[in-house]
Amino acid sequence: MHARFRASARGSLHFATKIGVVAAMSSRRLAVRTLPLVALLCACPPAGEQEPDNEPTEGPDDVTTIAPGSTTGGPETGQSGDPEPGTTAHTTTLELTGQPGSSGGATTTGAETDTGETSATGESSGTTDGVEGCEPDDEPVTFDYIWIANTSQGTVSKINTATGVEEARYRTAQVAAEPSRTSVNQYGDVAVSNRYPGSVTKIAALPERCVDVDRDGVIETSTGPNDIRPWGEDECVLWNRPIPSVSYTTGPRPTAWEATKQDPESCETPTPRLWVGFGEGNGKAAFWRLRGDSGEKLDQASYVGWSGEYGPYGGAVNGEGDLFAIGIADAPIVRVDAETLAVSEIMLPTAASKYGVALDKNGNLWISGTLAGANMFHHDFGTASWTSLGSGGGNWILGVAVDQEGRVWGAGSGPCRLVEASVEDVAYTNTSIELPSCSQPWGVSVDDDGYVWVVDKANKAYKVDPDTYEIVTIVTGLVDPYTYSDMTGQGLKLVTIE
Repeated sequence: MHARFRASARGSLHFATKIGVVAAMSSRRLAVRTLPLVALLCACPPAGEQEPDNEPTEGPDDVTTIAPGSTTGGPETGQSGDPEPGTTAHTTTLELTGQPGSSGGATTTGAETDTGETSATGESSGTTDGVEGCEPDDEPVTFDYIWIANTSQGTVSKINTATGVEEARYRTAQVAAEPSRTSVNQYGDVAVSNRYPGSVTKIAALPERCVDVDRDGVIETSTGPNDIRPWGEDECVLWNRPIPSVSYTTGPRPTAWEATKQDPESCETPTPRLWVGFGEGNGKAAFWRLRGDSGEKLDQASYVGWSGEYGPYGGAVNGEGDLFAIGIADAPIVRVDAETLAVSEIMLPTAASKYGVALDKNGNLWISGTLAGANMFHHDFGTASWTSLGSGGGNWILGVAVDQEGRVWGAGSGPCRLVEASVEDVAYTNTSIELPSCSQPWGVSVDDDGYVWVVDKANKAYKVDPDTYEIVTIVTGLVDPYTYSDMTGQGLKLVTIE
């Protein structure tokens, strides 16, 4: 037991945050029937992402509201046929010179001010603390799950991090669309980005936020990995937003929720907004901010002169809601200001082949990479300086995550291993933590109890004790899993804790 995380029972543990968000965790009250996991093996490429066999297609640019049902299109087409809601998007296009800190003009964002998402009646998994003078936000909260994309299957698994049981599996698009990045918001709901054809799908973590379409009093939703409902028929899949990326390589990858706080006057909590980045072709990268309750586009910023075959590759937000997005290899690192939408480039002054990105509790950047001898970097915004940690015990460090104790975790491949570094010392502390029978560790995340999860492309995920390095659980039955974003919500929670 890690006393720092488990001093109180799961279901009463609270984290005070700058945004007034405190996660009161449920015990296992909402666990549902599960089915046995079946291990499925696949042959995975030695590096990079798996290229699909089909050619890219472009879809309509309107949002499908999945759970409430649609009378036009529906499950056969995956599109509602309705025009995009009428809120005007605010756009800024910037020509960057490639100099440190360069940025273009700014524009007002038109910030979302609607109240939080509607919750059905029923048993909640906790609430968030209110600001002074307000009752606590009564929206139910859970951080009980890790969400791992089954890329070739076109689904996402919802795995209980305490038990290791996969409680549900959901389709993420009308067709198997290469899901990869998953991001969990302050209430525990997930957004999943599909690379090809490009789209983003939101799924509710709790029955209270699912939609009883047929009004029969029962939420009809997946109960385990062998219960994958047809597209449009799972009442916990809330909406799907098509993304006009031009190919698989430019499809949406950076996916990150902003946090939000109660308004001290109205006592209402605005709906969290979602950042997503993708390539538009011809060296142009786009960063959209979407409404969390509908998928409607609110804002847009662009970067002209994006290099490389792939579009924006990974993303994370700080406590102010700014998006940090990186390109793979030698493509740019950019910051999109949450208030002004101004885009600035952060120059990495040394040779690197970037891959993953995370923020620590100080709001500083950690970048992983695939260049042997230099595969983890730290950027201190206070001193505007970079530090290379050097070799992390092998060729690659792919996914990267930071925990509450100031430890940085990296998914190492070539050879496969888990890597640990220190935020305080900006140095490796262990570069060869064993993952028995591992193949290609790709993603890493930290759960609500402080355990480290490593997603291995050999169709499994490891749960690791951060103090002893003991393998606590190995979850099998995944299908070509490829996820290394904030799949538990702890990355967001970290940057918003005071």
